[in-house]
Amino acid sequence: MIPAPQRHSKALGPGVCGPELLIPTSAVLERPPAPKPQQPTAGGHAFMVDPHAVPDANASADPTRQHTKYPYVTGTSVLAIKYKDGVLIAADTLGAYGSTKRYKSTPRVVKVNNSTVLGAGGEISDFQHIQTLLDELATDDFRTDDGHTLAPAEIYSYLTRVLYNRRNKMNPLWNSLVIGGVQPDGKAFLGCVTMVGTHYTDSHVATGFASQLARPLFRSRQRDDMSEEDAMTLMHDALRVCYYRDKQSINKFQVAKATAAGTSVSEPFTLDMKWDYKVFKEPTKFSIGAW
Repeated sequence: MIPAPQRHSKALGPGVCGPELLIPTSAVLERPPAPKPQQPTAGGHAFMVDPHAVPDANASADPTRQHTKYPYVTGTSVLAIKYKDGVLIAADTLGAYGSTKRYKSTPRVVKVNNSTVLGAGGEISDFQHIQTLLDELATDDFRTDDGHTLAPAEIYSYLTRVLYNRRNKMNPLWNSLVIGGVQPDGKAFLGCVTMVGTHYTDSHVATGFASQLARPLFRSRQRDDMSEEDAMTLMHDALRVCYYRDKQSINKFQVAKATAAGTSVSEPFTLDMKWDYKVFKEPTKFSIGAW
């Protein structure tokens, strides 16, 4: 028997695992519990500024445990566009440790199910946690075996709740997510969710530095009725521009495709680059005071 998902607690909200009721409430007590400082009456472990302020909340807790304050291994931009047959989502495969290009084969676009693909920028470990949540939902769909699976818009809505829930617990998932796919009615879907739960849908999406570099190209050239060949050419041009200008990018990319026929993620590939522009050869020629 495949177990039911464990990270979708009714008391804690979506995307958070833990006991249903760490501290009993009036639902199981004769009277409401007496309030205590920094100690919730329902949910998981207390969020404590000073772990020693509530010694009885969780006796086995590590007092040095802290929430993520800053992302360490991160991915840069994610780009996505609609075209006449579905959606394309692209990203490079770099997991940067600060400014060090440390992990160069880290997939950041993944297949969720046969109708949805997902791309993520930001903290890689948080993205791996999100993948675990979605794997549990996919497993639950398989376990139920009723012929229904989550559609792209439903996964998008679920992730908005997960990220907003974690943000409200002062322990956000440091990611910008792009969700794309084809709805049961055959329409393409494309949406973006930020680390604080802000979300929107559009015909083209770009996160990180690409929101300044790639979206001008998308605004001028993207059309919902464009062919797959034109869409792929546009995506390659946008990836090329981002690689030229973003020091946190590498020339190794993957493109995920979602159509009515299913979803797929390409093998990593490189793009032809041109470095012999005149201003590249003599970058300081017209810079007054440069060496």
